[in-house]
Amino acid sequence: MTTILIVESNPIGFQPAAPDFTSVLQDIDRSVDIRIVAPYDAPFTDADLQGTDGAIFTGSAVVWGVDAPEAAPLRAVMERVFAAHIPSYGSCNGMQMAAYVLGGASQPSPNGREDGLARDIRLTEAGQTHPFLTGRRSVYAVPCIHLHEVTRLPDRAVLLAGNAHSPVQAFAYDDGATRFWGVQYHPEVTPHAMANVLEAIGGYPQSLCDDLRLAGTDAGAARRLGVAPGDLQPDQRVTEIRNWFNSLSA
Repeated sequence: MTTILIVESNPIGFQPAAPDFTSVLQDIDRSVDIRIVAPYDAPFTDADLQGTDGAIFTGSAVVWGVDAPEAAPLRAVMERVFAAHIPSYGSCNGMQMAAYVLGGASQPSPNGREDGLARDIRLTEAGQTHPFLTGRRSVYAVPCIHLHEVTRLPDRAVLLAGNAHSPVQAFAYDDGATRFWGVQYHPEVTPHAMANVLEAIGGYPQSLCDDLRLAGTDAGAARRLGVAPGDLQPDQRVTEIRNWFNSLSA
């Protein structure tokens, strides 16, 4: 049985991200043992790391960046996970945090928000052969919502994918002790759920939300969104999470 620690990066009062990952992991392996910690809301101890095979750092809806004083509790947990040599995965804020902790940088994107879908993500040469992105087409789309992005990769990090909005959409890091794979987008979030998020925020075209709700199963809706129909179907959408999970037992 594989034990996964999910680090919830949202404080109380925000919609939690851990349930999305829990659902995906259980679909991949019904026997998975999942533990959830919330560093903003409860103390984190070394006991939380015992028996952990892999750690996931979720995205976050907080307004502060990963280098802000407010983010110190989450940074401290990531530092302890890395020091324990636990293979890790991060999405959105989780990837930005890893870039910063490992020596890179993250800032608000000069292109503003990228909400709903990250389109035209392109694999780099390294991304075409890296096991993290096995099964992805050379150009693809995934649900996303973010303002900040990685602006400088850490030394030894390998850029795996990017698009015109955010040049760093996926990277991998492995120095022989710390192993991290991360994405800027949200494979764990269904298009339907992303439509609900956008409607709750407000200000987005209703046609966008309507097509997002259909795009996972409706090829016409996917094409209206400007993406390949297969990209948003459940099995394809969670490619990165499945590949990372499977790598833990490789």
